[in-house]
Amino acid sequence: MIQLKPLTRKRLQHFKANKRGFFSLIVFLILFFVSLGAEFIANDKPYFIHFRGESYFPVFKTYTDKSFGGDFDTEADYRDPYLKDLIEKEGWMLWPPIRYSYATVNYDLAMPAPSRPDHENLLGTDDQGRDVLARIIYGFRISVLFGLVLMLISSFVGIIAGAVQGYFGGKVDLYFQRFIEIWSGLPTLYLLIILSSIV
Repeated sequence: MIQLKPLTRKRLQHFKANKRGFFSLIVFLILFFVSLGAEFIANDKPYFIHFRGESYFPVFKTYTDKSFGGDFDTEADYRDPYLKDLIEKEGWMLWPPIRYSYATVNYDLAMPAPSRPDHENLLGTDDQGRDVLARIIYGFRISVLFGLVLMLISSFVGIIAGAVQGYFGGKVDLYFQRFIEIWSGLPTLYLLIILSSIV
């Protein structure tokens, strides 16, 4: 069992006493863990297909049109009305709650995109006809994971740099400190623009 220091215990008690902050953490963690299974919440592929006595799992494996009686060797588009009819005549499909992935375009909108919320697109669609809720779920996951990975990398680099400075000292420490001061003085926005153009 992990033994917490008295100061750490005190800080945790203070945090728990702040009900708004603690509740926000719980909500954030629930949303994060839910977003980790984004493919099972918002996807343009069914979880499961039962067709002609066979079982298919499109979320895990790619199938062609021909697997379901279609004409082509291309990847099956389960939202295509023709393919849906073929499958539903001799089987059935089990869909996720949101039948759109982050990049799926809804071509059957009642009005031009961006469209308002309805029973199919719960938060409506963007200007390209993509489901907003699906994009929020996937975007939330990417943003949080990116932040966590960035924090881990920053911590690792910081620990290594600090260890090198502490071990060698003298001019190495001095040059490192000057470099850090120059780096922290650079405008963040311009730095991000430069890095994004390189990567």
